[in-house]
Amino acid sequence: MKRFVISFLLMLATPLCLALQPFVVADGKLAGGSVQTAMVSVELKLAAAGLTVVGRYQPQGIASYGVVVATDQGLIDAAKAIGGTAVVVIPIRIGIKADGTVSYVNTEYWGRAYLRGDYSKAESALKAASKKLQTAFGAGKAFGGEVESDQLANYRYMWGMERFDDRSIIKEYKRFDDALKVVRDNLAKGAGGLSKVYELTYADKKMAVFGVAQNNRENGEGWWVNKINGAAHIAVLPWEVFIVDGNVMALHGRFRTALGWPSLSMGQFMAIGSHPDSTLRMMEDVAGVK
Repeated sequence: MKRFVISFLLMLATPLCLALQPFVVADGKLAGGSVQTAMVSVELKLAAAGLTVVGRYQPQGIASYGVVVATDQGLIDAAKAIGGTAVVVIPIRIGIKADGTVSYVNTEYWGRAYLRGDYSKAESALKAASKKLQTAFGAGKAFGGEVESDQLANYRYMWGMERFDDRSIIKEYKRFDDALKVVRDNLAKGAGGLSKVYELTYADKKMAVFGVAQNNRENGEGWWVNKINGAAHIAVLPWEVFIVDGNVMALHGRFRTALGWPSLSMGQFMAIGSHPDSTLRMMEDVAGVK
């Protein structure tokens, strides 16, 4: 009996870890018919909720889906105060299907994974941004695969695979301005088969983040997303290229993909085994490695 009481008290003293999922599917559907029509409705709702639209696109090869990217000033301020790689948490991604289905990122899930030890510094801003998404589209239902909240700060799909920081620096330049010019120029000419969806630059903090569409028909997002039947997770896109001081950076595919599809089977992951490295080569082209 004594042992039972002690075990029970220890259980009460141990904080429970909440399982989080990467996305939320919105309540109901918008007026559909086409991706473009649904996108317009999404943008109007985002603006009414106090969010700013900064980009939109229809990923090539993923039929009937689109993505809108927005920002929230409170989240921008929090990320700038943290600085460095926190810039990658600023874009808020919303997925749209032609039938009017809307999904959006779970800001706590991505915030814990991207900010890691600094999550608490932006927690209130992330929650405020989440409330604006709920105002726009309803509280909805979480989906996408569960990860314990306390595991996201050090997340990796399995032993031996990359975490947030692993292999994230693509190329180093002496100055922020030099790195920024290279990325802008290379995206403008479609280096690596990539095109710009949005750009958020904060020169005062020497940090910037670009959303990039992977347009290559052989190994771009239209190939690997369809290969794993993953279009429902469309709010995982677009991929980020970001700059911190003079470093051009991108999250490795084995981290970034697994974070967006945490319940991906090993068989599915092996089916797109070339995706992480081919995506890295795209980022290298934009960063000016070649």
